[in-house]
Amino acid sequence: MNIPGNDIIKTGISQLGLGTMRMPANKDEGIKAIHTALDAGMDFINTGDFYDAGLSEILVGEALKSRKRDDAFVSVKFGGMLKADGGMYGIDSRPELIESYLTYSLKRLGLDYIDLYQPCRINPHVPVEDTIGAISKLVEKGFVRTIGISEVDAATLRRANATHPISLVEVTYSLMGRKIEDELLPTARELGVGVVGFGVLLSGMIGGSDPHSKLNHIKHMISDGTLENFNQNLSLSQALEEIAKEKNITLSQLAIAWVLSQGKDIMALVGSRTTDQVENALKAIHVNLTEEDIERIEKIIPKENAKSDYMPAMNLAENGLFNF
Repeated sequence: MNIPGNDIIKTGISQLGLGTMRMPANKDEGIKAIHTALDAGMDFINTGDFYDAGLSEILVGEALKSRKRDDAFVSVKFGGMLKADGGMYGIDSRPELIESYLTYSLKRLGLDYIDLYQPCRINPHVPVEDTIGAISKLVEKGFVRTIGISEVDAATLRRANATHPISLVEVTYSLMGRKIEDELLPTARELGVGVVGFGVLLSGMIGGSDPHSKLNHIKHMISDGTLENFNQNLSLSQALEEIAKEKNITLSQLAIAWVLSQGKDIMALVGSRTTDQVENALKAIHVNLTEEDIERIEKIIPKENAKSDYMPAMNLAENGLFNF
């Protein structure tokens, strides 16, 4: 199976990307999943230096040892500060530390350069110009090919792009969470910045075996309003499943296909951990959603109701994670 070409950032990278955050739980299966993705042309591999305290990077590095360097487009996020128990206690995007972060990532990955390097968040106490400016120096040195940014508003994206061209902005996006369409997506398109949509399946709540159980697991991290919106939209899943059945696909494949249908400048990032999950996600690439299909989906969950924003870390400031 080969992924059709697209114009995600003028680099020819796949419109379906693979997230590796949870892969270290089963290292061997994770490596197989990455190989399955690469064999199918799914070359965008997303990791972070704080994913399982660096184990995700090590896993990605091992998976790439047997491959040509150009086979994978490696995206790395940095800046998440971890507690010993695995929780987060802060976001650090200070410019004087970025080259050190990068050095450790290169060692764990076993690479000479990273294709896309980006802060996982922008600390409001550190000007985005300083953070992006520091990464741009690493571009000049050849250790970074392109710069990305994650979970920012339209104004911050403009400021970042004015400092150095931003290739991709990574942000939550799903048929149940379309907040980026108001300001961020139009701004990204104006600037020629591609969008990496994560949370496409709301961490398994769309198409998962027990979505309400997953919701209970994170409800302490989200607002009451978001929780109510989640429950409202999940109750509509049955109507969406009817469309999926008609097209002989799963609900998760329908959700991925919907994101891909929103524009060839938008990538769907999926956190598949196994070969089977990767293969199932890949089938979404070949799902043809007609205008009628899109209209039916949006009648079930209109844009004004698509407010589910599964990003607990958006409450970072409220939780004191920027207080240093």
